[in-house]
This record gives sequence, C-alpha cells and structure tokens, in this order.
Amino acid sequence: MTRPEAGEGGTDAAAQGRLLAHLAQGGYVAVAPPVLQPVEPFLELSGEDIRRRIFVTQDAGGAELCLRPEFTIPVCRLHRARADGHAADYSYCGPVFRLAADEPDEFVQAGIESIGRTDTPAADAEVLGLALEGLALFGHDAPAVRIGDMGLTVALLDGLGVPPAAKRRTLRALAAGRSLDGITNARQPEDPHAGLLAAIQGQDPRGVRAFVEDVLAIAGISAVGGRSAGEIAERFLAKAAAQANGGAGLNAENRVIVDRYRAVGGDPDAAARDLRGLVADANVRHDALAAALDLFEERNGFIAARGLPLERFRFAGGFARNLDYYTGFIFEVMRGGGTPGPVLVGGGRYDGLLTHLGSPVPLPAVGCTFWVDRVTGAAR
Repeated sequence: MTRPEAGEGGTDAAAQGRLLAHLAQGGYVAVAPPVLQPVEPFLELSGEDIRRRIFVTQDAGGAELCLRPEFTIPVCRLHRARADGHAADYSYCGPVFRLAADEPDEFVQAGIESIGRTDTPAADAEVLGLALEGLALFGHDAPAVRIGDMGLTVALLDGLGVPPAAKRRTLRALAAGRSLDGITNARQPEDPHAGLLAAIQGQDPRGVRAFVEDVLAIAGISAVGGRSAGEIAERFLAKAAAQANGGAGLNAENRVIVDRYRAVGGDPDAAARDLRGLVADANVRHDALAAALDLFEERNGFIAARGLPLERFRFAGGFARNLDYYTGFIFEVMRGGGTPGPVLVGGGRYDGLLTHLGSPVPLPAVGCTFWVDRVTGAAR
C-alpha cells in the first residue's frame, strides 16, 4: 500500500491511512498519480466550475500543466499507461488543488475508481456501499444520500428530440440548479455570431474545427475562458445546428415534461414507478430511455441486496453533478439530520471518459471521492 500523502486542513495521516486501508480491503489497489498533470483533459472534461479554479503552469518546453484539481482523470490516465483495455480497480488519497474563496486552495481527497467492469448495476451499488462504509468509520452512520441518473436524464432529452444545443444548456441548468426559463424557446436576441453560424451550417465539422484552431493559433491563444479551440468549435457547430432546427431552446411541450421529470423525487423505488408513469403519459418511445429505466430499477435491487437502506435514500430528477463526464448513476452524501451541509462523498458513472482520453476500446467506469477533511473533521 502506498503511504498517504500529507494534506492541509488538519487531516492526520492516521485518519487518511484508515480510510485508504478500508478502500484497499475492498479490492481497490492504492495508487498515487503525479501532482502535475497536462491541463487539456481538465479544460475539456471537468466542467465550468473546475475550469475556473485550476492552477496552471508550464514545463521547460512550454507545455501547459496544472496541479491536479481532482483524481478521476489522473487515475484514468494512469490506467491507460498501466492496463489499457483491461479492467482494474484503484484507490487513492492525497492533496488536490483548486482556487476557492471560502475553502483552502489545497485539500485532501480519497476515493476509488473501478474501470472496465461490465456488471454496471452491481458496480454502482458496490461503490455506493464502500462510500457509506467509509463514512461509518468516522461516525457518519445515518447520512443523507441523494442519487440521480445522468443517463436517464440524457435518454429522456434524446427521446423528446431536444436539439443538441438545447440539451447541453438544459443539462447545465440542471447541474447549476437554475430555472429552465432561459432555455425555453421564445423571442431570442440576435446572436452576435449569426453570420458565422450561417456560414458553417452544413459544413464538414473537421474543417470548422481546423478553422477555429487556426484563427486562435494565429492570435497566439490556446484557450478562451478555459475552453480549448476544439471545444469552442464544437459550441459553434452546436449553435449552428440549433439555428438550422429553428431554435436553441426547449419547446413548450418538452419544457412541461422536463419540469415534471425534474420534480420526481423521494424513495428510489417509488421514483422508478413515477418515472415510468411520466414516460407513458408523455408517450415517449425510445429504446435508450427504456434501457435506462430498466437499469435504474436493477441498480435499486443491487443496492438493497447489499443491505443498504434504499428507502432512506432520495432520488432527485433535477440532480445533475457539474462535471461534464458523468454518464449514468450519480450520488452525493451529506451529514444526516437537520441542515445537510457540504458534500462528504460524491461520485458516479463516467463510461465515456476513457475513450475521451484516447482508450482504443470503450471502458465503463464508476467511482467516488471523499472530502477527507470534511469527513474526519465533522466526526471529531
């Protein structure tokens, strides 16, 4: 087992070692990815929140690096170097670095990443179970558990035929807890890039990406607002497609259905029944949506089979984690009783991440992260 790295915030090595030992006993091999990481994957995949908070530097050759702002991408990169194309389970514990106004810029995270397992609902339930068992080591015996399903949310939007740009805006609104008013189709102000959007409608996406990259390269710019040239090109292409389809937002009928979905909550078994009722009422016929509902119910069964109190967990249709790479089951665990407070453990499924990082074969993956200072400090 690797020696836990020291961190800020008063978390002692004994507490870190205790948590890491628990994760290793579950079959997750302890690893320590480098602190310095290439910045590009985080800019492309980690979501708006982390993009704004990364510490960036350069190596001697001018390549942009960052202090790791989280562990999932570094562990996935390590997996590609060690066991690409195969299944493996990893655990970790060490410092991460993010600019923050109200918390330390360096703090300790621990967690697990299970890569390559194809028994999706069982793997999801195992990760949630290990997270709750880890919390119990520090006195959190009855925490508040909130679960969601990004795969179900995306499948619903696809089943409704929501255009790509509107789908992305809807998911971002859900992740930020914002109203959908600004996304619903209405009279829209003229886009300042209307001429460019008209010009690239129907064009080869590769050519559009190359054009944007060339313009930024001529200007000596590698990223704008934390977005890479490729991501900027993708956004222009999505806006052009939305313009060609008559609007960039939700239509009124879809807005009603999404609001109903967002309002589904409570006991996951009861939520499953409500979700099937919603899909039937809306007359949405979509194979991926049907499969997502089946997976949701199967996961509930595996969670209950582990002896976890499923009836005390709460599903929220409007729950969406703010990292771009989540594709399925997501969860957050907070202190139980009264005001929940900050997240103690969060995680979920990210089946597309390894492919984004260059894996030649798709590899399903799921994991979770403990905010160690919160977990151990709140228990003292």
